[in-house]
Order: sequence, then structure tokens, then C-alpha cells
Amino acid sequence: MERMKKVLITGIDGFTGVYLEEILISAGYDVYGMVYPKSTRMAHLVCNIANLHEVVSVCNSVRPDYVIHLAGISYVPHSDARQMYEINLFGSLNILDALLESGISPDKIVLASSSNVYGNPTAEVVDEATCPAPISHYANSKLSMEFTARNYFDRLNILITRPFNYTGVGQGVQFVIPKIVAHFKERKKEIELGNLDVVRDFSDVRFVAEAYKKLMECRATSEVVNICSGKGISLLEIIDKMNLMADYKIRTVINPLFVRENELKTLIGSNRKLRQLIGEQRTYSIEETLKWMYDAK
Repeated sequence: MERMKKVLITGIDGFTGVYLEEILISAGYDVYGMVYPKSTRMAHLVCNIANLHEVVSVCNSVRPDYVIHLAGISYVPHSDARQMYEINLFGSLNILDALLESGISPDKIVLASSSNVYGNPTAEVVDEATCPAPISHYANSKLSMEFTARNYFDRLNILITRPFNYTGVGQGVQFVIPKIVAHFKERKKEIELGNLDVVRDFSDVRFVAEAYKKLMECRATSEVVNICSGKGISLLEIIDKMNLMADYKIRTVINPLFVRENELKTLIGSNRKLRQLIGEQRTYSIEETLKWMYDAK
């Protein structure tokens, strides 16, 4: 009987990791994860990715055939810039160094970067050839990770992903769409937001998790690929859709505290390369995603 392939997911208990784990287990993989600071499942191993020795210990224990690195600080306004680099940059390098130190060469290592590395692009639709121009510590930490990971391309099978915005059931209410949906579920009369005219490329977390699986399985290495829908929508349009769905109109208040400095005005990705690498897959309209979130218990 053929051995089940082992997948190690960092941040497996996070928003994306929960969906990815379920997809991979259903597909017949033997799935393990790194979590911090505590574990509630046998296959979830406690590991601080900022500690190389702990990462080496997990790598030696699991000896994965695939690694999908999702762990990191993903909230852009996070106040501790030093911690953001410590986790997003040096934590990622610890993963790669630990694999080399353990003598493990996985079939594929998928690293999660971010579309924020593009900054405020002039192009209406951004593809992977667009020159990065990060305008936040978060984006800089991700781009620094990308550039440093390239130094390992000759020794490890690495694929770097740049996911654009995505959402779904289980995402924290510090993120804008879960915040909006929660206000409607609670039938609140008003909501405080930042800029309503910003346009983003929103995908469904189920689409993104499936894309990670397929990118893990595809042949491509030493590449960078966007994960996105290829469509843009403004927050004002999302409010309008929720007004219709909930059958009442919420009052929107612009709170200056929620207006970020250097706010990206428009960020829409090209998914042409993604489709070339993994083919077509199930997509979800923004209405389907909002309805799923609105109806969730």
C-alpha cells in the first residue's frame, strides 16, 4: 500500500489553515500543522516559528513531503513593526533553514506572501510582472521574505504566492468584510468605516484554500503567482449588497481613525498565471460569499 503523502501547514489553526486542512485530508493527505502557543489536536504541533530549534524539531518529527507556510502576522495595521519582521521574514527563513538542516527536500514548499507588495500600482489590473512598491511594514516584511526566499531556489522547490484580499466564515471581525456582515447580522443601525471608495479584489477563502492545494500539487517551482478573482469591488458596493440581503439600510459613518495613511485606492489582480498553472476551479461570486457569511451561525 502506497504511503500517504505528508503535508505540514504552518498556521494550520488560522483562518485559511482550517479550510486547507479539511481539503487536504479529504484528498487523502496525512496532514500536520504548526500552531502557537497551544495545541488542541494531536497532529497540531506547538512551535514558535521565530525559534529555529523548535522548527527543526517539528521538521524532523514530521519529515513532510510538502510544506505550506501560512503562519504570519496578516493584519496590516499591526502596531509592532519589529515583531512583524521577526515573524513574517525571519520566521519564514527559519522554515527554509530548518528543512535544510534536517536534510529534508520537500516536493513543494508554498510560501504565502501578499498582494500588498504591489503598493499603489498604476496598472488597472496587476500581474506578477508588476514591479513591487510596498508602502507598509506589513508589505515590506512580505517582500523581504520573497527576496530572501529566492536565495533558496537552487536548493528547495519553492513557490511563492501573492494572495489578494479574501474573506469567509471564520475571519476575524478586525477585517472589514466580517465587520460589515456582523453589523448586519446584529441589525445595527450604523457602522463606522474608513474610505468607502477603495476597490479590492475579494476571493472566497474556500477558493483560496483549493488554490493552495493545487499549487502544492502542480509542477511549478521558483515562481511567483497571484491568487485572486480578477474582479474589483468597492466597500460601498458591498454595503449596498448587504443592504439588499438584510432588507434594511445601514447608516455608514466615516471614522477618520479608520482611514489608513497611504491607503491603497485600487488593487485588482490578474489570475491568468494562476489559471495557467492549475487550470480552472470552482469560483464564488461576492454575493455567494456574503450570503454564506450572513447565514452562518
